[in-house]
Amino acid sequence: MTPALAAASATPGFLSPAGVEIAFVLVGIATLGAALVTVTTRQLVHAALWLIVALGGLAVEYLLLTAEFIAWVQVLIYVGSVVVLLLFGLMLTRAPIGRSPDADSENRWVALAVAVASAGALVWVVVDAFRTTWIDLDGPAQGSTKATGAFLFRNWVLPFEALSVLLLAALVGAIVLSRKGRTTAPVDGGPAAAPDREDTR
Repeated sequence: MTPALAAASATPGFLSPAGVEIAFVLVGIATLGAALVTVTTRQLVHAALWLIVALGGLAVEYLLLTAEFIAWVQVLIYVGSVVVLLLFGLMLTRAPIGRSPDADSENRWVALAVAVASAGALVWVVVDAFRTTWIDLDGPAQGSTKATGAFLFRNWVLPFEALSVLLLAALVGAIVLSRKGRTTAPVDGGPAAAPDREDTR
Protein backbone atom coordinates (compact mmCIF):
# COMPACT_ATOMS: atom_id res chain seq x y z
CA MET A 1 0.00 0.00 0.00
CA THR A 2 1.35 3.40 -0.96
CA PRO A 3 1.85 6.06 1.73
CA ALA A 4 -0.82 8.30 0.14
CA LEU A 5 -3.39 5.50 0.16
CA ALA A 6 -2.52 4.60 3.75
CA ALA A 7 -2.98 8.22 4.86
CA ALA A 8 -6.30 8.43 3.02
CA SER A 9 -7.56 5.26 4.67
CA ALA A 10 -6.50 6.52 8.12
CA THR A 11 -8.34 9.81 7.63
CA PRO A 12 -12.08 9.58 8.39
CA GLY A 13 -14.34 10.16 5.40
CA PHE A 14 -16.77 12.98 4.89
CA LEU A 15 -19.71 10.93 6.18
CA SER A 16 -17.82 9.43 9.11
CA PRO A 17 -19.27 11.06 12.24
CA ALA A 18 -16.89 12.34 14.87
CA GLY A 19 -17.63 12.75 18.56
CA VAL A 20 -18.42 16.46 18.15
CA GLU A 21 -20.85 15.73 15.31
CA ILE A 22 -22.64 13.05 17.33
CA ALA A 23 -22.91 15.42 20.31
CA PHE A 24 -24.20 18.14 17.98
CA VAL A 25 -26.99 15.88 16.70
CA LEU A 26 -27.96 14.67 20.19
CA VAL A 27 -28.06 18.19 21.63
CA GLY A 28 -30.06 19.33 18.60
CA ILE A 29 -32.66 16.61 19.18
CA ALA A 30 -32.93 17.56 22.88
CA THR A 31 -33.26 21.24 21.97
CA LEU A 32 -35.99 20.47 19.43
CA GLY A 33 -37.86 18.42 22.04
CA ALA A 34 -37.65 21.24 24.58
CA ALA A 35 -38.93 23.72 21.99
CA LEU A 36 -41.89 21.46 21.18
CA VAL A 37 -42.77 21.13 24.88
CA THR A 38 -42.51 24.93 25.21
CA VAL A 39 -45.20 25.57 22.62
CA THR A 40 -47.46 22.65 23.57
CA THR A 41 -47.63 22.83 27.37
CA ARG A 42 -50.61 24.56 29.01
CA GLN A 43 -48.61 25.72 32.05
CA LEU A 44 -47.12 29.14 31.45
CA VAL A 45 -44.35 28.79 34.03
CA HIS A 46 -43.36 25.39 32.66
CA ALA A 47 -43.28 26.89 29.16
CA ALA A 48 -40.83 29.55 30.35
CA LEU A 49 -38.64 26.93 32.04
CA TRP A 50 -38.61 24.70 28.96
CA LEU A 51 -37.71 27.78 26.92
CA ILE A 52 -34.60 28.08 29.12
CA VAL A 53 -33.69 24.48 28.20
CA ALA A 54 -34.19 25.17 24.48
CA LEU A 55 -32.11 28.35 24.52
CA GLY A 56 -29.43 26.63 26.60
CA GLY A 57 -29.29 23.85 24.03
CA LEU A 58 -28.67 26.43 21.32
CA ALA A 59 -25.81 27.82 23.40
CA VAL A 60 -24.28 24.34 23.59
CA GLU A 61 -24.61 24.03 19.81
CA TYR A 62 -22.71 27.29 19.38
CA LEU A 63 -19.98 25.99 21.66
CA LEU A 64 -19.70 22.83 19.58
CA LEU A 65 -19.29 25.04 16.51
CA THR A 66 -16.39 26.85 18.29
CA ALA A 67 -18.40 30.08 18.42
CA GLU A 68 -17.86 30.70 22.12
CA PHE A 69 -18.70 34.42 21.98
CA ILE A 70 -22.13 33.77 20.42
CA ALA A 71 -22.71 30.98 22.95
CA TRP A 72 -22.13 33.26 25.94
CA VAL A 73 -24.21 36.02 24.34
CA GLN A 74 -26.99 33.44 23.99
CA VAL A 75 -26.72 32.60 27.69
CA LEU A 76 -26.39 36.17 28.99
CA ILE A 77 -29.01 37.87 26.80
CA TYR A 78 -31.63 35.20 26.12
CA VAL A 79 -31.37 32.87 29.11
CA GLY A 80 -30.22 35.50 31.59
CA SER A 81 -32.35 38.44 30.45
CA VAL A 82 -35.25 37.60 28.16
CA VAL A 83 -36.45 34.49 30.01
CA VAL A 84 -35.97 36.15 33.40
CA LEU A 85 -38.00 39.09 32.10
CA LEU A 86 -40.74 36.69 31.02
CA LEU A 87 -40.78 35.06 34.45
CA PHE A 88 -40.96 38.47 36.15
CA GLY A 89 -43.81 39.40 33.82
CA LEU A 90 -45.68 36.22 34.73
CA MET A 91 -45.23 36.88 38.43
CA LEU A 92 -46.01 40.59 38.33
CA THR A 93 -49.16 40.12 36.25
CA ARG A 94 -50.31 37.34 38.60
CA ALA A 95 -50.45 34.70 35.90
CA PRO A 96 -52.13 31.48 37.04
CA ILE A 97 -49.83 28.76 38.35
CA GLY A 98 -50.79 25.39 36.92
CA ARG A 99 -52.72 24.33 33.87
CA SER A 100 -54.32 27.24 32.04
CA PRO A 101 -57.21 26.28 29.73
CA ASP A 102 -57.05 29.74 28.16
CA ALA A 103 -53.48 29.07 26.99
CA ASP A 104 -54.76 26.79 24.22
CA SER A 105 -56.72 28.38 21.38
CA GLU A 106 -57.40 24.99 19.72
CA ASN A 107 -55.65 26.18 16.53
CA ARG A 108 -52.92 23.56 16.56
CA TRP A 109 -53.12 22.69 12.85
CA VAL A 110 -53.04 26.32 11.79
CA ALA A 111 -50.07 26.96 14.10
CA LEU A 112 -48.31 23.86 12.75
CA ALA A 113 -48.85 24.98 9.14
CA VAL A 114 -47.52 28.46 9.91
CA ALA A 115 -44.50 27.01 11.74
CA VAL A 116 -43.65 24.64 8.87
CA ALA A 117 -44.06 27.41 6.29
CA SER A 118 -41.88 29.79 8.33
CA ALA A 119 -39.19 27.13 8.83
CA GLY A 120 -39.22 26.28 5.11
CA ALA A 121 -38.92 29.94 4.13
CA LEU A 122 -36.08 30.49 6.62
CA VAL A 123 -34.16 27.43 5.39
CA TRP A 124 -34.65 28.47 1.75
CA VAL A 125 -33.44 32.03 2.42
CA VAL A 126 -30.35 30.86 4.34
CA VAL A 127 -29.41 28.22 1.77
CA ASP A 128 -29.92 30.64 -1.12
CA ALA A 129 -27.89 33.37 0.60
CA PHE A 130 -24.92 31.15 1.53
CA ARG A 131 -24.99 28.71 -1.38
CA THR A 132 -21.67 29.92 -2.81
CA THR A 133 -20.11 31.03 0.49
CA TRP A 134 -17.16 28.99 1.71
CA ILE A 135 -15.44 29.28 5.06
CA ASP A 136 -11.68 28.93 5.28
CA LEU A 137 -11.23 26.43 8.09
CA ASP A 138 -7.48 27.03 8.13
CA GLY A 139 -7.90 30.76 8.77
CA PRO A 140 -8.89 32.57 11.96
CA ALA A 141 -12.02 31.31 13.69
CA GLN A 142 -15.01 33.31 12.50
CA GLY A 143 -16.93 32.75 15.72
CA SER A 144 -14.10 33.62 18.09
CA THR A 145 -14.50 36.30 20.71
CA LYS A 146 -11.99 38.64 19.07
CA ALA A 147 -13.47 38.51 15.55
CA THR A 148 -17.12 38.60 16.60
CA GLY A 149 -16.65 41.26 19.28
CA ALA A 150 -14.76 43.57 16.94
CA PHE A 151 -17.49 43.31 14.29
CA LEU A 152 -20.39 43.46 16.75
CA PHE A 153 -19.38 46.48 18.79
CA ARG A 154 -18.32 48.49 15.75
CA ASN A 155 -21.41 48.01 13.57
CA TRP A 156 -24.24 46.88 15.88
CA VAL A 157 -23.90 49.03 19.00
CA LEU A 158 -27.08 51.06 18.37
CA PRO A 159 -29.39 48.01 17.92
CA PHE A 160 -28.08 46.56 21.19
CA GLU A 161 -28.84 49.78 23.03
CA ALA A 162 -32.31 49.94 21.45
CA LEU A 163 -32.96 46.37 22.59
CA SER A 164 -32.00 47.25 26.18
CA VAL A 165 -34.44 50.18 26.16
CA LEU A 166 -37.17 47.91 24.78
CA LEU A 167 -36.62 45.34 27.53
CA LEU A 168 -36.70 48.08 30.18
CA ALA A 169 -39.99 49.40 28.77
CA ALA A 170 -41.48 45.88 28.87
CA LEU A 171 -40.47 45.48 32.52
CA VAL A 172 -41.95 48.86 33.46
CA GLY A 173 -45.16 47.92 31.62
CA ALA A 174 -45.42 44.67 33.58
CA ILE A 175 -45.03 46.58 36.86
CA VAL A 176 -47.75 49.05 35.83
CA LEU A 177 -50.13 46.23 34.93
CA SER A 178 -49.48 44.51 38.26
CA ARG A 179 -50.29 47.67 40.22
CA LYS A 180 -53.53 48.36 38.36
CA GLY A 181 -56.56 47.76 40.55
CA ARG A 182 -54.56 47.30 43.77
CA THR A 183 -56.12 48.59 47.00
CA THR A 184 -54.20 51.55 48.39
CA ALA A 185 -52.99 51.55 51.97
CA PRO A 186 -55.04 53.54 54.55
CA VAL A 187 -53.73 56.95 55.61
CA ASP A 188 -53.74 57.95 59.34
CA GLY A 189 -55.89 55.01 60.33
CA GLY A 190 -58.59 55.88 57.80
CA PRO A 191 -60.38 53.35 55.63
CA ALA A 192 -58.58 51.88 52.69
CA ALA A 193 -59.31 53.42 49.34
CA ALA A 194 -61.46 51.45 46.98
CA PRO A 195 -59.81 49.61 44.11
CA ASP A 196 -59.40 51.57 40.92
CA ARG A 197 -62.12 49.91 38.89
CA GLU A 198 -65.36 51.00 37.23
CA ASP A 199 -68.66 50.73 39.03
CA THR A 200 -70.77 48.06 37.36
CA ARG A 201 -74.00 49.02 39.07
